[in-house]
Amino acid sequence: MSVNIVVADDERNITDVCQRYLEREGWTVWVAEDGEEAIRLWEEHRPDLLVLDLMMPKLGGLDICDRVRQTDETPIIMLTARGEEADRLLGLTMGADDYMTKPFSPRELVLRVKNILRRAGIHSGTATKGMQSNNGNGPDLTIEFEGLAIFPQERRVTVWGEEVELTAKEFDLLHLLAEYPGKVFSRSQVLSQLWDVAYDGDTTTVTVHIRRLREKIEANPSDPVWIKTVWGIGYKLEGKGSDR
Repeated sequence: MSVNIVVADDERNITDVCQRYLEREGWTVWVAEDGEEAIRLWEEHRPDLLVLDLMMPKLGGLDICDRVRQTDETPIIMLTARGEEADRLLGLTMGADDYMTKPFSPRELVLRVKNILRRAGIHSGTATKGMQSNNGNGPDLTIEFEGLAIFPQERRVTVWGEEVELTAKEFDLLHLLAEYPGKVFSRSQVLSQLWDVAYDGDTTTVTVHIRRLREKIEANPSDPVWIKTVWGIGYKLEGKGSDR
């Protein structure tokens, strides 16, 4: 399966390098020099992943992210010359899957793309559709709680038999908690597990993703049945689960 990627940045040297390194992996890459062209390419090709500069002519990366997230869960990596924590968190809370500050290594970009594609269940050479079980002996089994079912191979979730649409990060967050029911994960641990980077400081993005996940799977998000807050520590998934 071919992987299709759109790279959008108004700096030609950056798009040239990104395109060269990504195409070495056998992926198809389209390049945009401004936000409007990025939207056009996304609508025309429906790529597997977007790499977006935060600041671009006509339309910025955050605006594109917001527009894409209204109808689609295409994975997004945000690029920016800014290094402030607030900008990084804003991109993540807007729905970006990862964040890279310029200047960055193109090899690191390739690695992050592979990680995101793997987590999204998109085959990309070294990435394989579906997540592997902890012991490495085969695919994950379905994880079930009363009213909640998680299908890791299909990256699908149902609540009382009804399918729920989750983003890639929302699914990964739920799957992480469900693999260890009752275990409390700190916000920093969640960031490290799901974003492959140890963030220091503000962990607001985890709180935002937990809130969005509760809104999608809990009948009453303010009084959740499954995803519980352990005050001062983090979160856990509560309930008696079973694998099959």
